[in-house]
Amino acid sequence: MVIEVEHLKKSYGPIRAVDDISFQVSQGEVFGMLGPNGAGKTTTVEMIEGLRVADSGKISVFGLDINKGIFKIKQKIGIQLQAPSLLPLLRVEEILDVFASFYKHSLSLDSLLELLSLKESRKILVKNLSGGQQQRLSVAMALVNDPEIAFLDEPTTGLDPQARRGLWSVI
Repeated sequence: MVIEVEHLKKSYGPIRAVDDISFQVSQGEVFGMLGPNGAGKTTTVEMIEGLRVADSGKISVFGLDINKGIFKIKQKIGIQLQAPSLLPLLRVEEILDVFASFYKHSLSLDSLLELLSLKESRKILVKNLSGGQQQRLSVAMALVNDPEIAFLDEPTTGLDPQARRGLWSVI
């Protein structure tokens, strides 16, 4: 198993965001969580990514306890947040270069731009991108290190139907 979650719980005051969830994800599997707003999907994913701390339960990624092996885990995962904060005064190619510098291994800039249909946008400032281009850029940032696991939180939000189909084929 590449991800194992056992009896995970997370509360915010009296609100139980995640209440005793358990599941496993195997190598090569595409796994998605569906549910209404406020069901705890994003909170669960953020705990698996090491961005939030669980109240209780166990999370293992690549056989490593999330609380002990987070540095090794972060080198092998890619994260696309539900609401990314992009650096508006950088060009597309600059922001991807910055993110690539965080990892020991990364994809080539040209292949990443091609994969996410951003080649024509490489010199454009992030603040001047359309909403769909910004969304594709946030996915490119998640894939920059050629991750073994990519966590994508609502990656098709704001994409037109053609771009949405293109992203599904990438996944």
